[in-house]
Amino acid sequence: MTASDQSASTRAAPFPPVVLIGAPGAGKTTVGAALAARLGVGFTDTDAIVEAAAGKPVSDIFVTDGEPEFRRLERAAVAAALAPGTGAAAGIVGLGGGAVMDEETQARLAGRRVVYLETGFAELAKRVGLDRARPLLIGTNPRAQLKALLEQRLPVYGRLAWLTVSTDGREPDEIAAEIAAAIAGGAVEGGAIEDSAIEGGGR
Repeated sequence: MTASDQSASTRAAPFPPVVLIGAPGAGKTTVGAALAARLGVGFTDTDAIVEAAAGKPVSDIFVTDGEPEFRRLERAAVAAALAPGTGAAAGIVGLGGGAVMDEETQARLAGRRVVYLETGFAELAKRVGLDRARPLLIGTNPRAQLKALLEQRLPVYGRLAWLTVSTDGREPDEIAAEIAAAIAGGAVEGGAIEDSAIEGGGR
């Protein structure tokens, strides 16, 4: 079978969505796009769904509507991206860094192929640029704010992860290749997730 035949077969077969999680700057969008291209499936960024629904950028939603409204829109965006049929068409879904803190979203992720893009603090600080305004890093000490965010979120990332992939010092294509290989193998650290459990969302 040629590579093009394999790609067509991948697109035709049911594909339980792979969900990328991680801190701001972990590379979810870049890696997600690379992984989707490698697997021949679509890619959905939940932040893009939120912005389309609100008609404005995420940063503006935080400023004009507040974080609670953003989280409400984000919860709905995750639900839409993972809905039966929609999620399968998307293939790869990238979540905003704080989306996993919502209990409803955590329940939706249970039993799915959730990939945690693990990135060290120094690398994240360099990637997000702590001198640039991000909605949750606006303040007099963005470095301390980023550290506080990570302290809250890292345990949740780790608990939800089916697969954890380090991103420090690595190119997006290399990371995407590692994830694709794990998906093809169907098992991580000696364990496996049944497709029926993934499709049912573990609920």
